[in-house]
Amino acid sequence: MRMSISKQNVALALGAALALVGCKDEAPAPSAGDSGSSGGADSGSEGSSGALPEDRAEVVHSFGNIQLGPLEETQPCIQWTLDNDEPLYVSAVTIANDGGFHHSNWFIVPEDLFPGDDGFFNCGDRGFTEIEAAISGTVLTAQSTQSRFETMQLPPGVVVKAPPRHKVIAGGHLLNLSASNYDTELRMALEIVHPREVEVVAAPFRLTYYDLQIPGFTEARFTSHCNVSSLYEDASGEPLDIKLYYVLPHYHYLGNYFDLSILGGPNDGTSVFRLDGFNADANGQGFPEPINLSGAEGLSFTCGFNNWTDFEVGWGIGDQEMCVMLGLADSRVLMDASADSNQVVGTDGEILLNESNCNVIGLPKNAGQSLPTAEEIAAPLYVPPSDPTDAGLPPVDDCVDVPAGASAAPGEATLSRVRDTLLVSTCQFSSCHAGSNAAAGLDLASPTLHSELLEHQVQANTTLPLIAPGDPEGSWLYQLVSRCNPEDGSGAVVSHMPLNSPKLSDPALAALLRDWINAGAQDN
Repeated sequence: MRMSISKQNVALALGAALALVGCKDEAPAPSAGDSGSSGGADSGSEGSSGALPEDRAEVVHSFGNIQLGPLEETQPCIQWTLDNDEPLYVSAVTIANDGGFHHSNWFIVPEDLFPGDDGFFNCGDRGFTEIEAAISGTVLTAQSTQSRFETMQLPPGVVVKAPPRHKVIAGGHLLNLSASNYDTELRMALEIVHPREVEVVAAPFRLTYYDLQIPGFTEARFTSHCNVSSLYEDASGEPLDIKLYYVLPHYHYLGNYFDLSILGGPNDGTSVFRLDGFNADANGQGFPEPINLSGAEGLSFTCGFNNWTDFEVGWGIGDQEMCVMLGLADSRVLMDASADSNQVVGTDGEILLNESNCNVIGLPKNAGQSLPTAEEIAAPLYVPPSDPTDAGLPPVDDCVDVPAGASAAPGEATLSRVRDTLLVSTCQFSSCHAGSNAAAGLDLASPTLHSELLEHQVQANTTLPLIAPGDPEGSWLYQLVSRCNPEDGSGAVVSHMPLNSPKLSDPALAALLRDWINAGAQDN
């Protein structure tokens, strides 16, 4: 189904560029640390990948700290004014945070739009909407839900453009599941390339399945076939000519499958991206050899879910689900495709199969997202000013083990306090140890948590039990949350917890676990 071209409608589509939340036990986490701030850079600056060549620079920014109260959920806006007098061509975006960020959607907009100071602010106070941000600028990236450290790396020659006097702005969703205060800092790095390296200024598009109806105790998949060829020709005056360079899917904790396939043409049905399971890494994928949709009709996408709860799950936040994909492409047209009329079409074994028609809207690419001029190409690389007090993002060697003498959080060291502070903020929120899909089969949200901890069969290559009452150093769980580079029984370094985090959890919370184990690991 095709809809008329509407600037407001396409902005609505592009305004919700979301990323994926997840976790998997075996995924390696970066052994990066947190310097407490993040910082400016020049063409010789070093990030997690070392020194940059002369035709590139890294500009790094700390948005500062934000404190979440016990069980607080908030949706602030976040801003960084680039102070750029010349265009910036962004080839990579790195986002790092200290936890508590459920997700964030990032845009580049003119600096006089939504005026006010940088940092965190109430979106309503400035009239911020993702719709207007998408209309007035472009999509920069999206944070994978609950991810603490990730990089969106575009293929060589492909960029997102920040025209002169623009800023980075986001709508965020923060959540503290713990019963104690939670302090977190957010940092971002933009890798910019010399204009002569630019071949493609990417345009965003989105695929969304809105009408999710996932019955309780059911595994289900939802598919929509999106024919965009006619709309593209109407908007651009040319046959479909899209080259796909980057995709980023999004679903929540019940999600277990995503597939993107070509619709129509000689490669009809060919899967170009597939994700199985639920993991804590950033799941965006770049295509150095782009997916060429010339001759095709569009794209088909499928999201799969395992609803192990006893209630029906639909579209939304909290305990609801989403099915979204952000794409960046060489395209003359910005497009959004949405599925909103679900029908059950059959089963595949025990999997309930659903389909929906696909509504497509679009408009020509923003004129500001143009290729570099001859003057830009001839000039030296332009690097905007940055705060000299900012530090690295973050240094790769700055993770610090929990000190042996660290003081525990005030109060009695009981299992209930360990659960309500450390486990929910670190192991459930960031590492997915909850529910029937719990990583490594360890469900730390279990109503029989004590038995789960003491009887769990550790899947790692170690002879240590998960919990050894009276012996923290002999407890595998304490090793994972207190050591930057815990070693298994073979001497191999494994990922610390929380997974995919630049640093460990609050030492006071790890010390609370230590003291509970020392006291005999009682069910209290």
